[in-house]
Amino acid sequence: MDLIDIGVNLTHDSFDEDREAVIARADACGVHRMIVTGSSEQSSLDAAVLAASRPGCLYATAGIHPHHAAEYSPRVNDALLRLLREDSVVAVGECGLDYFRDFSPRQAQREAFRAQLELAEATGLPVFLHQRDAHADFVEILRPVIDRISGGVAHCFTGDAVALREYLDMGLYIGITGWICDERRGIELRRLAPDIPLDRVVIETDAPYLLPRTLKAKPAARRNEPMHLCEVLRVFSEASGLPEERVANATTRNAEQLFGLR
Repeated sequence: MDLIDIGVNLTHDSFDEDREAVIARADACGVHRMIVTGSSEQSSLDAAVLAASRPGCLYATAGIHPHHAAEYSPRVNDALLRLLREDSVVAVGECGLDYFRDFSPRQAQREAFRAQLELAEATGLPVFLHQRDAHADFVEILRPVIDRISGGVAHCFTGDAVALREYLDMGLYIGITGWICDERRGIELRRLAPDIPLDRVVIETDAPYLLPRTLKAKPAARRNEPMHLCEVLRVFSEASGLPEERVANATTRNAEQLFGLR
């Protein structure tokens, strides 16, 4: 299979000792392309540099996660704009709202989100979106501008049927992670899997987080890796009632279309 992991935190320090081996293991499992997530000014720079070192294999996003929204400033905005002009960078984000942890004040989160949506509009790039416990404000900010943006993905979707409908109505792609493999937290997502149109689903690991709990052989370190994208694919295919090969082909085609990958 030719799979694309659309969200992996490959610059995370847990990969510092074996990053090349992690990439090789993913490639051996059919995960030939990955999009490295930027979530702060520094991690976005690191992601862009890493992606540029492996053209055709790695790509990057550049953005400020809501946890870091209090750090947003005109200088940071300018730094992101420069990164978004790099060939290796294919999306704005990870950006959005997170009222679950509230690591940044909510008003700062909303302002940083709006600013990054403006960057997406200015650059023609899609948005890599984060939302947790902030659905109403998220939709209120996104809906008026989404038609002026080239596209977007609801990264690590964990919402309910109402959220799924609203995101699909806005034309968003739905990002499926190892959350679907959780025997408790993933119940609702598995139930919703048949309702996600095949032309709107993409898959991601969010590694090193969200290790699929359905893996037969559990890694001793409990670190997730992009090679485990195959397990996300398997469980989503099972929940949706569709053959793995069909889902694999669709998710790859969707990722290529959303992020303009070649």
